[in-house]
Amino acid sequence: MSSVLALRLAGPLQSWGASSRFTRRTTESAPTKSGVIGLLAAAAGIERDDDTRLAPLAALRFGVRIDQPGTRIRDFHNAHHAATGKSMPLTERFYLADAVFVAALEGEHTLLTALHTALRAPVYPPFLGRRSCPPAHPLELALTENTQLEDALHQLPWQASAWYRRQHPRQHPRTLTVLREATAGEHSGADTLRDQPLSFAPAHRRHALRTIVTTTVPVPGPAAAPRHDPFDALEDESS
Repeated sequence: MSSVLALRLAGPLQSWGASSRFTRRTTESAPTKSGVIGLLAAAAGIERDDDTRLAPLAALRFGVRIDQPGTRIRDFHNAHHAATGKSMPLTERFYLADAVFVAALEGEHTLLTALHTALRAPVYPPFLGRRSCPPAHPLELALTENTQLEDALHQLPWQASAWYRRQHPRQHPRTLTVLREATAGEHSGADTLRDQPLSFAPAHRRHALRTIVTTTVPVPGPAAAPRHDPFDALEDESS
């Protein structure tokens, strides 16, 4: 049986684009496989044009649980060309504010162990979809042997922030949404997203379609010792 590496993706802002083009940079409602694999590749020191080292990471089975959906916000971004000083086109960029996700990857234990180690001492700093979106906490959550993706996403403790738990006790929400990669032959009611990374090379970034199944799981018990959230103090002061 495979092993599963689980990550807690939380920060003031996140942005996970799968179809952004030109001046409108959107975000999906949950982390994309391309974004999370890119995060792990950066932590492991894999260069953008090293498709050979990228391939084993891209082959991992991926799923994400929405523990705290956050709020979608929009920002207008203006920039100037460093060499000419000319203004670049005004861009419209979307983010998820105060969101928390559990991302899980299923695969061979040796590879996941190496990625788990890399997250603790990353070669390149990790970010949540965009460089302007640093994580608020260490990313590694759990590395479990002899388990499956579905089991990990069902059993891992609820990772929502303490202030969010106070506003949403366990009876609401009753379930959490899970977006996971379909198994072989599992296509009924599935959706597709073009976020299967093939190459991160700047000159020819390539992504393939990936089949996704949307399910729900009961809200598990919260983490026994929630990590300190700097936004809790702000929430307490305003209440």
